[in-house]
Amino acid sequence: MEVGYMFESLQKEEITHTQLVRYAGASGDFNQIHTVVPYGEAAGLGGVIAHGMLIMGFVGQAIGQWFEAKDLRKFTARFKAMTRPGEKITVHGRVVDEKDDCWICEAEAINEDEEVKVKAFFEIKK
Repeated sequence: MEVGYMFESLQKEEITHTQLVRYAGASGDFNQIHTVVPYGEAAGLGGVIAHGMLIMGFVGQAIGQWFEAKDLRKFTARFKAMTRPGEKITVHGRVVDEKDDCWICEAEAINEDEEVKVKAFFEIKK
């Protein structure tokens, strides 16, 4: 690999309300802004929003398709924007730098309007 190399994008299905309820149960994050529409509306969000960690998990899934888990040395992420039911998320990634023993990479989870939801950096052992 070389700096600038682009990984194959991961395209996720449309986020659904049912998916958010299931994720709440799996993660233990029962904050009602993720599952109860009137609660999300009352909070000024215009409805429910996806768990940020769900979207970060999509990035982790992509990294797991690009590399073996044993080679992952570091993974950091920043949440950039809320994700709502109905959005389709795509994860793109690329190599941005190289050290003697690892590649420095970045990934972004974006919606169909190219709004960045999560931006991540990760290091992979060569």
